[in-house]
Amino acid sequence: MLSDAVRIELADELEAAERDRVGIDPLIARHPDIDVVDAYEIQLINIRRKLDNGAKVVGHKVGLSSLAMQQMMGVDEPDYGHLLADMEVFEDVPVETSRYLIPRVEVEVGFVLGADLPGEECTEADVLAATVAYAPSIELIDSRIKDWQIGLADTISDNASSAGFVLGAARVAPKDLDIKAIDAVLTRNGEVVAQGRSDAVLGDPVIAVAWLARKVASFGVRLKAGDIVLPGSCTRAIDARAGDSFHAEFAGLGSVRLQFK
Repeated sequence: MLSDAVRIELADELEAAERDRVGIDPLIARHPDIDVVDAYEIQLINIRRKLDNGAKVVGHKVGLSSLAMQQMMGVDEPDYGHLLADMEVFEDVPVETSRYLIPRVEVEVGFVLGADLPGEECTEADVLAATVAYAPSIELIDSRIKDWQIGLADTISDNASSAGFVLGAARVAPKDLDIKAIDAVLTRNGEVVAQGRSDAVLGDPVIAVAWLARKVASFGVRLKAGDIVLPGSCTRAIDARAGDSFHAEFAGLGSVRLQFK
């Protein structure tokens, strides 16, 4: 467990790394006693700073939602980060690659909530009842830690390595699509670079959203109507370079694209 002073110091480092686009050394290498509680508190320090400067939370993302990633990190549950309004990017506006350090993209089935979710008692049935639509999405991830050399506490502290997101135009009601069986294909500059299926996310992305609702409740946060939730990637993360054009196609759910300049 770290002191409050050290948590603030590490939050300062991550804030500067994001601002200056210069990665920092892994937190766990310098503070081997850092734990998950420390990491979430560090994340929240920087989120609160952004809110104080006018940012708005529009949703959350779930990370480490595949068994392979959890085994790699030595954990038995996902992690989460915040989605802010100024993190949204758009299909028809190429993003400046220079805004990021080492950007990557992930393919996800986004959830758009039409009602508030319960907290500690949230179930998968609650999630389905509250979800107004699924949406095709790409999450833009980045690490303020040098060369993506991250451990669990590093990525949590760094807002779960989140940097941006884009939603495609399609919206499909949960009753009209089997959330566990959506095939996804990602192309980069016309070449297939990743393929996966939605059940790569904990066997069912709805499980990830219910977990998130319960987890954030312990920090006094509720998932609310209008929120966007990204439950985790259907595919491996793919590096993004200046000039790249990505296109993700989801069976039964349409597509989404993201360009870098």
